[in-house]
Amino acid sequence: MNKIAILLISTILFIGCSFNKNSKFWTAKSDVLEEDNLKYNEIFVEEETHIKELNSNLSINLGKNLNNNQQIRYYFNNEGRLNYNGLLKKSSRFKFKRIKNFYQFEPNILLNKGNLIFFDDKGSILNFDKKSELNWKKNYYSKLEKKSKPILQFTNNEKTLIVADNIAKYYALDIDTGDLLWSKSNLAPFNSQIKIYKEKFFIVDFSNTLRCFSVLNGEELWNIKTENSLIRSQKKLSIVIVNDTLYFNNSIGDISAVNIDKGELLWQLPTQSSLIYEGAFSLETSDIITDGVSLFFSNNKNQIFSIDLETGSFNWENKINSNLRPSLVDDYLFTISSEGYLFIVQKKSGNIIRITDIFINFKKKKRKKIKPIGFIIGLENIYLSLDNGRMLIIDIQTGKTNSILKIDNDKISRPFVTDKNLYVIKDNAIIRLN
Repeated sequence: MNKIAILLISTILFIGCSFNKNSKFWTAKSDVLEEDNLKYNEIFVEEETHIKELNSNLSINLGKNLNNNQQIRYYFNNEGRLNYNGLLKKSSRFKFKRIKNFYQFEPNILLNKGNLIFFDDKGSILNFDKKSELNWKKNYYSKLEKKSKPILQFTNNEKTLIVADNIAKYYALDIDTGDLLWSKSNLAPFNSQIKIYKEKFFIVDFSNTLRCFSVLNGEELWNIKTENSLIRSQKKLSIVIVNDTLYFNNSIGDISAVNIDKGELLWQLPTQSSLIYEGAFSLETSDIITDGVSLFFSNNKNQIFSIDLETGSFNWENKINSNLRPSLVDDYLFTISSEGYLFIVQKKSGNIIRITDIFINFKKKKRKKIKPIGFIIGLENIYLSLDNGRMLIIDIQTGKTNSILKIDNDKISRPFVTDKNLYVIKDNAIIRLN
């Protein structure tokens, strides 16, 4: 046997003996490593949030201002205060095939001319009338595509329904008949809201690219690429439009402003200073909302921001742990933390003026398992959906939880309100309450 072969065998034996935890090669020392002697840094550290009620006796009076402007609600993502004060009695159900893994996505109902548009687990688009009767049902997916269980996002103008999904397909239908107008494929699946502005529509895909398409034929007009992450976040991204400028977030927390006519980037602001791949995957940012002057949003990293629209600079930052869409009413910013606290913040200063524990009626062990899904603000109450199928009715003035309504045993969507009806989605039906 030559020297090289002997050396190779010796090396293999050495490595095998040295690193095998059952090896007796090392006899003078213990084969157990003492934890006290190890020096290491935690890679995935989550900041622990310690929340206490603040000014819980402070009464909030909102006056009589209501947000009846559909354009503001659509382009600004701000629901504001809605004309709803229902008794929350079950009125009707719009049933469809059960959507598998419903808990993983953020469904959105499209309401048009009194009709309701949604989809089922095979990508069929369903158009219901006010009486829960089906106007039409259309499916434009192949057998293979249906097996992928596509998740659809919708938007529309008066005539055209735009559809985009998580398998990289986008298409347009006649909103009255459901007939296909055109169909296209993208390079990457989509993962954001869709907004129509004039004859264009906008959406962000999983490569963190904002894409602008023609409503008329689906042709891409321009795109803006932002920094991509190797790990895809499942959190849906958001878009707001003010005049001719579009603002959007990407999966790693950057906020970008784009001139719609020219497709030019105006400014970009990172909100996470050092975000590693795991951080990008776990980052969950709320929808961006705006009052036409500033952007407001929060995340699950215990941050809430206000950003100036013109300059892209921070107005203020505070500590609130929430991935829910906030809501602006007058000079107040409302949001609810992941731990079950209602926060009311001064819009201009960012000062927190009241914190109320709205999970106070849940036992300690149970409340740790419950997560808020989304809320709307009505005339007298805040209506909050939970992932255990319950809805909390919270008094705006006091911040106290008046009642808990059981809608289902599993996750329900955030509430949607139109024509004094409240809608929530579950995995196989849309429930209308009045």
